[in-house]
Parts: sequence; C-alpha cells; structure tokens
Amino acid sequence: MMYRGLRRLMHLVLFCPLSKGLQSRLPVLKVKYLLLAWLGILVASWVLYMQYASYSELCRGHVCHMVICDHYGRGIVSGSSCKALCEERTLTLQRCMSTSSTHQVYSGVWKERPVVIKCGLEEPLKGDGAPDSVLRQEITLFDKPTRGTSMDEFREMLHSFLKSNLGEQPSLTTLVGRVITLADVNKDGKVSLAEAKSVWALLQINEFLLMVALQEKEHTPKLLGFCGDLYVTERVSHSSLYRLDVPSYLQALVPEALSSSMNQWLAPAWPRRARITIGLLEFIEEVFHGAYGSFLMCDASPRHVGYNFKYDCKMADLRSVVSETAVRGFLRGRHCKTNSDCTFGSDCTATCDRLVKQCNTEVVQPNLAKVCVLLQDYLLFGAPQDLRTDLEKQLRTCVTLSSLASQMEVHHSLVLSNLKTLLWKTISNTQYS
Repeated sequence: MMYRGLRRLMHLVLFCPLSKGLQSRLPVLKVKYLLLAWLGILVASWVLYMQYASYSELCRGHVCHMVICDHYGRGIVSGSSCKALCEERTLTLQRCMSTSSTHQVYSGVWKERPVVIKCGLEEPLKGDGAPDSVLRQEITLFDKPTRGTSMDEFREMLHSFLKSNLGEQPSLTTLVGRVITLADVNKDGKVSLAEAKSVWALLQINEFLLMVALQEKEHTPKLLGFCGDLYVTERVSHSSLYRLDVPSYLQALVPEALSSSMNQWLAPAWPRRARITIGLLEFIEEVFHGAYGSFLMCDASPRHVGYNFKYDCKMADLRSVVSETAVRGFLRGRHCKTNSDCTFGSDCTATCDRLVKQCNTEVVQPNLAKVCVLLQDYLLFGAPQDLRTDLEKQLRTCVTLSSLASQMEVHHSLVLSNLKTLLWKTISNTQYS
C-alpha cells in the first residue's frame, strides 16, 4: 500500500505539469522531462552534499574556541579579548569564512562592532583524534618564552626574531616597543609569562606581524584584540574585488567567461572602482621600502583585496604579503632545475641559475606588475571612452615591469605615479573623490 502511494506521489511530482492528453501524444517529451527532473535532483543533491562536506572540513571554530579558552583557563595564555571570548561570551564566532582548515576565519560582533576572528589550527586529526589530543598538539605553540625569562631577554628575543624576518632596519627598536605595549594587556608596565607566550605565538603568524608593522597605514585592517594565537580585526565590508566567487566544486559547471561577465555587471560603478584602485596603489607604495623594509605580495588574488562602504581599499587578507627578507631567505641556496622551483607562495618567482642549480634571490615580478594584471579586467570594463586609450597604455606598461631591470625603482615609482594621477584626475571634484 505504501509502495503504491509513493509511486503515485512521484507521478504527481514529475508529471503533473503535463496534461494527460499531452502525455499520451508526446511520450518522448515525457521521458525527456523525467530525465531532466532527475538530473536536476542529482545536481542539487551533489551541490548540497559538497557544501556540507566543505563546511564540515573547513569550519572548525568550535575546536579553536575550546583550545584557546582551555589555555586561558589554565593561565597559559592571555590577551585583551580573552575575557569577552571565554567568560562573558560577548565575543562570539558567527558566520564561517574559512578557506583553509588550518586557518579559521569567522565573522562576529564585539562591543557592538562587526569584527573578524581568526585563529590557526593543526592539520585535521586522523583516526580517533580526541579533543585532548588537539590540546596536546596546540600547546606546543605556547612553549616560548620559558619561565624565568627576564624582560631584557624577552626584548632581545623579539629583536632577533624581527631582524630575521624583516632584515636589519633602523626602526626595529620602535617595533619591539610596540609589541611590548601590545603584549601588556593589563597596562601595569610589565609583561607576564602568559602575555609573553601569547604575543610570541601571534608573531609567528605572518598576517599578525604585518598588522603590527603597518598598524598606522590606512589600507591595513585594524587589529582590535587577541587571546593566545586568536586575533580580532575590523571587518571589511567587501572582502574581495569581485562579488561573485564560484566555489571550487562548481567551477567545472560554471564557465569562466560566464562568471567573469557576471562580475563585470555586478561590480561597482567605474568611478568607485577607480577610487578602490587608487587605494590599492597607495597600499603598494606603503609596502615598498617602508619603515620596516619591503614586502612582497606572493598571491595577488582579487580575493585578498577588499573595500569598505566608502569604497576605500582595505586589504582583506594579508597572509600572502611577506617581507622581502623572508622571501630571499627562502630562495637563498635553494636547489632548482627550472624557474618554477624558485617560487615562494603562489607567484613570488625568481630565476633558476642552471649552471649551479640554485635559485637567485631576486623575485622577477614586482607587486605593481601583479596588481596591474588584476586591474586590466577590473578597471577597463566600463571605463570612460576619452580615458580608455591612455589607461590601456599605462596598464600595458605596468604589467611589463620587472624587478631585474636597471633603474627598476625609478620606473616603478614613475608608472605608479602616472597611473594614480590619471585616475585621480578623472574622479577628482566629483561625488566619488
């Protein structure tokens, strides 16, 4: 009886849009309709399954919360956000935005302000990995400094670490002082062991180091607080240059030309894109020979460049912006056969010296050239006709910039200045300036 009822229900779902007369006259259409219906059900089921699988793999914020609050409860870590996260529960993880299971990213609200909460985790555990195993793995993050370390020794630890990561810079002492001030959560003029362990673990995260070094810069998201190696930043309204981001499991079904065309039509008005671009060019200036050395963009992706509701550029993800000193250290003495063997991150590539089979330490493509590759699609679509020729010419010159060319710094500064001036002249004295 149940079987007959189920068959009748399936018949109504699949065939009720077609009248009985039409079904009898068009049996082929009925079969096609049935196949299409089942195909739709299969595709929808697959998409839902992939979304669930992706979410369960990428979103492990509950583990992050458990680990940090366990360490805080035992006095191992400290931070300006610990009380709100673990005791008051006024800082909560909301929507998952993680793209990697080892780097957890969540939106949240703290002090009535939208924030982003980030923390790192070990690789997902295999087999019967229990919560206490996660705690044992994560505790190795907070093994330095050890008990008995004096303030002078801690300052020396910080200076040596920053020197190895940023190079010998005259302003390192100032940066050490900034880190000490940040670590002193209770503002008593001293740094406790838990405070020192927390800030030391955080400095191992490249993005956190960049935020501290560039905290006064306009296009860097503000650091709002931390607890252990979890840190809280301001939320960027739009976390990508493009509004449509096709998940990896759907990219085979959605043609690249279609997603590109959709993003062009969904993009802000051209003058607003010009304003965002000017901000991005200013960020390139900020990280090129700044107070703490030069930094390289080693994954120039539109997903890392965001903007706020005023259309001011804000870098939504700084994990791939790395100090030139760190990249050179990675390349120095590295064995290679081709140039692809000499790549840090996604696209910080140097040349391979095939005679000695070692990488050279000079990255070929500067930040500006990588950014201009992004801007060719982003900026040319919908550009004013009287500007388009000059804009195309400037961008063509920009994408051919090379770090290996003589007078590179002069050319870099000239191209950047010309491009910024061209855009600013177009939107100045308008509502978009």
